[in-house]
Amino acid sequence: MMPTIIAGPCVIESMECLEQVAQELVRLNEKYGTDIIFKSSFDKANRTSIHSFRGPGLEKGMQMLGDIKDKYKLRILTDIHESCQASAAGEVADVLQIPAFLCRQTDLLVAAAKTGRVVNIKKAQFLSGVDMEYPVQKVRESGNDNVWLTERGNMYGYNNLAVDFRNIADMHKYTDTVIMDCTHSVQRPGAAGGKTGGNREFVPAMALAAKAFGANGYFFEVHPDPDNAKSDGPNMLCLSDLEKVITSLI
Repeated sequence: MMPTIIAGPCVIESMECLEQVAQELVRLNEKYGTDIIFKSSFDKANRTSIHSFRGPGLEKGMQMLGDIKDKYKLRILTDIHESCQASAAGEVADVLQIPAFLCRQTDLLVAAAKTGRVVNIKKAQFLSGVDMEYPVQKVRESGNDNVWLTERGNMYGYNNLAVDFRNIADMHKYTDTVIMDCTHSVQRPGAAGGKTGGNREFVPAMALAAKAFGANGYFFEVHPDPDNAKSDGPNMLCLSDLEKVITSLI
């Protein structure tokens, strides 16, 4: 069975960037028979610095993602940070993602559930896989059984993350789809002078290790030029390297 693959730039920077990524995802889908879900954020509300680039906002961002969906026939995933964003985002996105820091926010989970879209909940950096039973329960008891869970590492000391791959097996107790966030798990939060650092060279190994532990979905933030990206550049995978990683998994 083909794994769930999510890929795209961290934040919406420009239509040109979105289209460049979308064209490559379409090519990979046609070549390998995958169904890659296009991911990008309309607003990065959790950036380290108040001066960091956040994106175009809800209205313009969802219009841009809607244009990508219509033109390239790709499914769309985006994240929401407030419950009031769920309805508008759900009109375009096929998957609504709950950020890790917000995975216990009841109103946010309930609002996402009520859209009827798939709800992908990222495991918080301060929780174990077993703890994710309760966010899943909030979505299901709000009338939505379409719930995915995503592993993205745990805080380990300062400015670093570590992945306990046992969390993947634990989260499979609560949902059939458990995704490995292969790029955020190599972040160095706040380690680059007011912004996030990272080690993208470990992304391919993170994916393969997660596969060994039973992951059946993989999340990759990708960018044509990650060294000059406006958000999460150090941990994003170069778009040209995505094919090699995908072929290693399928």
